[in-house]
Amino acid sequence: MTLTDQRKTRGRPRSLKAALAGGSVQALDRGLALLTILAEEDGLTLTDLARKSGFSPSTVHRILLTLESRGFVQNDTERGYWLIGIKAFKIGSAFLRNRRVASMGRLTMRELMQATGETVNLGIEDNGEVVFISQVESHDTLRAFFRAGSRGAMHSSGVGKALLAEFPEHHVRQICGARRLERFTEKTRTDLAELLRELDESRRRGWAIDDEERTLGMRCVAAPIFNEHGEPIAGVSISGPSVRITLRKLDEFGPIVRRAADEITTSIGGHLPGRE
Repeated sequence: MTLTDQRKTRGRPRSLKAALAGGSVQALDRGLALLTILAEEDGLTLTDLARKSGFSPSTVHRILLTLESRGFVQNDTERGYWLIGIKAFKIGSAFLRNRRVASMGRLTMRELMQATGETVNLGIEDNGEVVFISQVESHDTLRAFFRAGSRGAMHSSGVGKALLAEFPEHHVRQICGARRLERFTEKTRTDLAELLRELDESRRRGWAIDDEERTLGMRCVAAPIFNEHGEPIAGVSISGPSVRITLRKLDEFGPIVRRAADEITTSIGGHLPGRE
């Protein structure tokens, strides 16, 4: 085998068509294609799906059975129609929820940045971690930066602790039990009992603090955002160097961040638990 041949057998396929030639990827692509077709209709028969997709009826049937087992499609046996299932709805709703928070909170985030002069972040919880989905950067040359999509430990994050403070204690213990309370600096909370006491205090006052617990020289103040059921779904924070965000500034910025979070909650039709 030549060096050129060896290169052809390894690494990324040279085209999407080549990638789809593999059985598992091709099956996934076909399943997504069927979901897309079903989403545009109020129910289709297997024959209609085969005609619209260009796949054989036997292939369509196998894929539908797999999707049905996962709740992504459902079969109306009386009419012989296939329909989008509840699992597909739940996944789509999750995207819309996060997209809605990020887009509708953008104006408030800009105003918060202007009021404090610090970088503003919006984050959500995913699989026991904080994921930052939106940011408005400070104009200062020395500023905090979190790339959209970056993840972090909840126990050492302002947004993470703002969310943990609103979660039921059993859920907090579950998250902390599944993920070790890793020490990032000498200020990181690594004792669960100590963390729970801090979360209780954060919940009472309405905002959480990251006092150089993830990165020395950086501080953060965060508050939770709630959905229409009063459930915490995101958090907004300001982050900056400790030389600017002093301990006195933390107390000053806390109520400002909380008001911004409450404003975003209201803008998305959310409910502030215990405050309405």
